[in-house]
Amino acid sequence: MKLLAVETSTEACSAALFIDGEVFERYELAPKVHTRLILPMIDSLMVEAGLKPQQLDALAFSRGPGSFTGVRIATGVIQGIALGADLPVVPVSTLAAIAQDFFDHNEDNVAFVAMDARMEEIFWGVYRRDALGYAELIGFETVTPADAVEFPDLTGVGIGSGWGVYHQELTTRLAGLVSRYEADRLPRAGAIVRLGARGFEQGLAVAVEQAMPVYLRDKVAKKESER
Repeated sequence: MKLLAVETSTEACSAALFIDGEVFERYELAPKVHTRLILPMIDSLMVEAGLKPQQLDALAFSRGPGSFTGVRIATGVIQGIALGADLPVVPVSTLAAIAQDFFDHNEDNVAFVAMDARMEEIFWGVYRRDALGYAELIGFETVTPADAVEFPDLTGVGIGSGWGVYHQELTTRLAGLVSRYEADRLPRAGAIVRLGARGFEQGLAVAVEQAMPVYLRDKVAKKESER
């Protein structure tokens, strides 16, 4: 199986190839220059692997939540490749990718994922490791104030940028359930492509017309009356 994935929803920019179980990735922490970086990253991966888009089985992308601009970049790039090569697409949650990357490098089985969503809110999702090592969502992903998050009665680790901004509110809210937190974890295409390959096996690929972003929030800024 061969898949290409892109991830541009935060200040990090990355692309990855999944080739028969192996993952090859390009990753750079480079805010506001994703449009300049992402296509060369894709090109270098494909050239190195000796592949053309038509030889891929599917594509995957970080569908959000995240930066509105960043999510649109990933969506647009993947839609363009999918249309040109007539490939199916697997949309993957940004929060799931953060959890997956964490599970791939740690033995903990539950991740409380919080991304800073600005406007005094976070993107929130709770994930556990399934029997095959993949991130499995418990409940729903949402955008919420940090002191109002909902969560299962499980112990785990806090991960994501939201923990850096709202660690006091989150540790108070989840008192006794969080052993530690890692605020510097960002989504990576390597995790997107792993989850994409899993989703492809499960029949979750969609036609390019259905490969749409998920923002969780409908508004980019609050009105004066809401501030």
